[in-house]
Amino acid sequence: MGAELAEVRTVLDGDGDGGLGRIVLNRPRALNSLTHGMITTIRATLDDWIADDRVRAVVLTGAGERGLCAGADLRAMHDEVRAGGAGTRAFFRDEYRLNALIARYPKPFVALMDGITMGGGIGLSAHSALRVVTERSTIAMPETRIGLVPDVGGSRLLARAPGELGTHLGLTSASMGPADALLCGFADHFVPSARLPELLDALARSTDPAATVAAHAEPAPPAGLAGLAGQRDWIDACYAADTVEEIVDRLLNSGVPEAKESAELVLGNSPTAVKVTLAALRRARTLSSLEAVLDQEYRISCAALDGHDLVEGIRAQVIDKDRSPQWSPRTLGDVTEADVARFFAPREGDELSLA
Repeated sequence: MGAELAEVRTVLDGDGDGGLGRIVLNRPRALNSLTHGMITTIRATLDDWIADDRVRAVVLTGAGERGLCAGADLRAMHDEVRAGGAGTRAFFRDEYRLNALIARYPKPFVALMDGITMGGGIGLSAHSALRVVTERSTIAMPETRIGLVPDVGGSRLLARAPGELGTHLGLTSASMGPADALLCGFADHFVPSARLPELLDALARSTDPAATVAAHAEPAPPAGLAGLAGQRDWIDACYAADTVEEIVDRLLNSGVPEAKESAELVLGNSPTAVKVTLAALRRARTLSSLEAVLDQEYRISCAALDGHDLVEGIRAQVIDKDRSPQWSPRTLGDVTEADVARFFAPREGDELSLA
């Protein structure tokens, strides 16, 4: 029972008439990176399953051993943005609407965030009802590295993380392991990767997915000295500043080696993107819903399509892989308040309007 598709596999799994609707992202060679077709297929499937009484719960997984989803297909985005960006704006619209649907899905939605789960992969998983990480999980919103700003509702997740941990993660593009993902509110449960097949079998028979996931969960391995919990003092003190320049200054002068390394990460990312990210996270703290945050993110992402840094960032990280982006403006001091404000300006005739 189900459809075998090029980029997404869907199947109804379980005893008799089924019970578990399974969505498998199926581009393992590309780390299951998302195309527009994948977004529309997942949306259509979820819409159909809402009214299908055979589907008691939904589970999202990724094909292959490397990860759930590394985000959007950046090579395709690079070429499309250079051609004008209309297709990417349509991709964002449908992607963000799908993120909102997953967050409000009327049936239990389980996301297995095994391996690399970044960017658009976060949007498909971290708003779901039951979010599972494993010892192989690498969780991140790395957009500032490519001249973009955390989106797919990621700015809400980062803004709601304890203290200033989300600000640190957003500005540096740093990754989280399983313990840090649980700490920061990106995941709910840790299940060892070896137990995932057993969990999937149990979910196919379960009438209580939350209890089933909890029964398979274990304490996550501690993150140790490199974990975020042990670095809260300097992170909270440095990232509480009102400007990126002040944050960097505090990091460089804190006397903490890890803080200095974080400053260097911030300074290596797009100056425009890190300034817009700080403003977006501060604003997201005041917004009442995921939908309102997605509306804001749509404005920001569309504005990024009209700028220089997104294409240049993807070129440097993905196309040429020289890791030497030539940002414009080049420095934090060159990015004006007007430059930042442009990303939040209403888009006449082109708003997402979810909230």
